[in-house]
Amino acid sequence: MFIKINIFINSYYTLIIDLVDKAVVAFSGGLDTTVVVKYLQEKYNLDVITVTIDVGQNENYEKIKAKAISLGVKNHYTINCKEEFVKNFIFPSIKANSLYQKKYCLATALARPLIANKLTNIAKKENANFVAHGCSGKGNDQVRFDIALQSESSLSIIAPIRDLNLNREKEIDFAKKHGVEIEKIAKKFSIDQNLWGRSIEGGSLEDPYNEPGDEVFSWVTKCFPDRPTYIEIEFENGIPVSVNNQFRNEPIQLIEYINEKAGSHGIGIVDHIEDRIIGMKSREIYENPAAVCLIDAHFDLEKMVQTSHEIRFKSAVDEEWSRLVYSGLWNDPLRKDLDMFINSTQRNVTGLVKIKMYKGNLRVVGRKCENSLYNKDMITYGDNSVFDQTMSLGFIKLWGMQTTEANKLQKNV
Repeated sequence: MFIKINIFINSYYTLIIDLVDKAVVAFSGGLDTTVVVKYLQEKYNLDVITVTIDVGQNENYEKIKAKAISLGVKNHYTINCKEEFVKNFIFPSIKANSLYQKKYCLATALARPLIANKLTNIAKKENANFVAHGCSGKGNDQVRFDIALQSESSLSIIAPIRDLNLNREKEIDFAKKHGVEIEKIAKKFSIDQNLWGRSIEGGSLEDPYNEPGDEVFSWVTKCFPDRPTYIEIEFENGIPVSVNNQFRNEPIQLIEYINEKAGSHGIGIVDHIEDRIIGMKSREIYENPAAVCLIDAHFDLEKMVQTSHEIRFKSAVDEEWSRLVYSGLWNDPLRKDLDMFINSTQRNVTGLVKIKMYKGNLRVVGRKCENSLYNKDMITYGDNSVFDQTMSLGFIKLWGMQTTEANKLQKNV
């Protein structure tokens, strides 16, 4: 895409300057984004600037940069956003006990608005007219990226895989024709990962009856230790601040440590039939050991300090929060409103939760908290109980009054 500008120097000469438009691409170095770069260059005649956002993929970023340069991009940026990702996205999701459809920890969904924000910043810096991504027209990420990018700026969005109706076979053929090396695993599956989780889909997994093979997994092992492992997670106002009294003020290392420990015990695999934003059902495989541990521990601690009324209402709020984030509506005012309520509920969620991990099983086996509503002197069955059991008789009559009266009327009909 070229813009022609005619500058009249005098009546005899005209200087013609060709300005080539620029596109900023979210670049992972994988099949989709590699194909996108070449399409933007060849089909759209654009100069390409690539941006790799480090949200804990644990990749070789120098290798990704070298690959981008080999594709002929005009500039490449690598931005470390791990701490921002943890503090501004993962921690709020823990406070919201966020699990879409009670299964998915939202790892990919949480990262997309952050990546979109960084893309927009680079586009402004480079005076680019376009931003581009490698999402298909079938997945969720196109919705998440597009809405986040539209919320951030008025830049035009290009999605070649969606816009040109490409499939995976066409992408691989296109890459081969251009001499682009594709990893073996990328030929089999579509994979996305960050600090909070790893998602795998496509290939043989598209048959929901096929059990995932060992080659699918990277974080979770099937070779379990012979002895259980215990970890103690400390929370302050709903945020994990240490594990086994380590990694205080080191949130990235805290999550990495739990990922490693829980993954070594086979914890964190989710095999899920999921309702995508655009309506179709998909089969998704997730690895998220730390997310499983931290969300389970956090919810357990909430039950210690919140009333039953708070727990019931917050569960509905948590579900809506998860739905909004999954659906690409991170920037919607409702999500921010829900955050205000959720943050208010976390004022007493401070304490210690002990987790036991053994051969694929995870259990909370202990918890303690200064703000606990659990009263041992009241609940005990010993002779030192302070609860007067005779009070229960009147309560039961009042509690069941309408139920018993309704049943009497039904018997008389």
